[in-house]
Amino acid sequence: MINDQKFANIQKAQAGLTKLFADAEKTDSFYTVMKNDEPLGVLLPQRRWESLTEDFEAMSSPNYKKRIAAARKSPRVSAQQIRKLIK
Repeated sequence: MINDQKFANIQKAQAGLTKLFADAEKTDSFYTVMKNDEPLGVLLPQRRWESLTEDFEAMSSPNYKKRIAAARKSPRVSAQQIRKLIK
């Protein structure tokens, strides 16, 4: 997701907010809006925002948390062990 990040200064954002949203949607990216080299906030296209909130909801699910906890308790297999199994 970070590879999809673009930057815009506050003046550019104020002058062309609609254009920034359109570009972000078209390129499947998002903009961090900066003022004096400090981030002010993020402009996300609606589709990406909906995807993120869906992920947040899934991660907050009690069932999901239980499954993660169970997976963390299961025995670990190293990459070296997997390579041996594949050969």
